Amino acid sequence: MFNLFSNIMNNVKKTFSIRDLENLSGIKAHTIRIWEKRYNLFSPERTETNIRTYSLKSLQKLLNITLLYNNGYKISKIADLSETEIPETVKEVIAKKTVKNHAINSFKMAMINFDNTQFSNTYNKLLEENSFRDLFYDVFIPLLNELGILWQTNTISPSHEHFITNLIKQKIIINTEKLQRNEPTKKDKTFVLYLPDNEIHDIGLLYLNYEIALNGYKTIYLGQTIPVDSLRDLMDYCTNVHFISYFTVEPNKTKIHKYIETFNSKIGENYDFVLWILGHQTQFIKDDELTPNIRKFNSLEKIIKELN
Repeated sequence: MFNLFSNIMNNVKKTFSIRDLENLSGIKAHTIRIWEKRYNLFSPERTETNIRTYSLKSLQKLLNITLLYNNGYKISKIADLSETEIPETVKEVIAKKTVKNHAINSFKMAMINFDNTQFSNTYNKLLEENSFRDLFYDVFIPLLNELGILWQTNTISPSHEHFITNLIKQKIIINTEKLQRNEPTKKDKTFVLYLPDNEIHDIGLLYLNYEIALNGYKTIYLGQTIPVDSLRDLMDYCTNVHFISYFTVEPNKTKIHKYIETFNSKIGENYDFVLWILGHQTQFIKDDELTPNIRKFNSLEKIIKELN
């Protein structure tokens, strides 16, 4: 365990390229160079090949500067602030305005440092004035969208992404469990949520499980990579079953039509169930190719609207 902890700490990213700073802050590299040269806001080190590298402290400072800049502060005014005045001014801005951008930046720093405490403190602070639902939509969804870009541009590693997404999953599960302590208030249908074989992207499905429970329905959450054969047993225990699945990667466009055909034949040819699907791969199915019991949705919001 100690060796694992040591390895994690050794892999904490402590130096950043100017492209990393651009990806994390949203400020163009060209602009960062101008701020650096004209206002002496940062003091990068240089590699043997004369490439700028920036410290974790510089990243934190840039994220604070970005928040002030996006809230109407001129860069010349920000440059006049001392090292201690910048974070103090940020606190004042947050007190007067939304905490959304600051929270996202705080979660990013927690991710980069593998810092559970910072994540928890930021999350708990947000919950003081927001419902979990609002927090998820206003902060977690924008953060997750940014993570995809940061991962694609090699700004963060898969370890960073897994760390932060698993913390978010924990919060979804905790809030869902609170709802499921009570008997469902709506018993006309049961929702069974699962991911197909070789599909592991479950954060959207986890949140959808929370929304369904919030609306008073019974949910059965099966999770990742579930074979169709394993779903047939549910029909003996529930009535008016509504299966819901996310097709993010699998079944891909070469397999998706066969998957739906197999699903219908194995679960029941008389279509005494419903299957709702969403995710990237559903774009390869035309509406007129779907059987009457199957519907596709292009967003979480549209399924959630269907529940009300």
